[in-house]
Amino acid sequence: MGQLDTTRKASCELCLTDGGFLVVRNARLRVIRVLDVDYPGFYRLIWNDHAAEFTDLPTVDRVYLMEALAKVESLVREHLHPTKVNLASLGNVVPHLHWHVIARFADDKHFPQPIWGSAQREVASSHWDGMRAELKALDIAIQAALN
Repeated sequence: MGQLDTTRKASCELCLTDGGFLVVRNARLRVIRVLDVDYPGFYRLIWNDHAAEFTDLPTVDRVYLMEALAKVESLVREHLHPTKVNLASLGNVVPHLHWHVIARFADDKHFPQPIWGSAQREVASSHWDGMRAELKALDIAIQAALN
């Protein structure tokens, strides 16, 4: 297990900024909604302290993070009814521990490819207007679950 560096890094954008539309922040992590016109049901869980890898965290924090991730995934499923939820922890561009939680739909722009893959179809932004109307309720549910 690596050593946890709880200092903020001047070169790390996730140490310096929320990283998106802030839904909730608690002592350990925050959840943001990614403002992506093609993927309105795209959230990130971001560990507040600087850590590059999941195994940098002590066991108790790893368990807490996985439980929080499961809560967010469950709420995304309950509120948005996606075809699939993609979970990813990459950090290649920003090496600060965070998880992507992405609601996927059979008619989204990239399905069944990853959202970073080749587009499979064009989808008008207005296609997601109904889902966007549900996001406030989902944000409130995430706040309640993680506060």
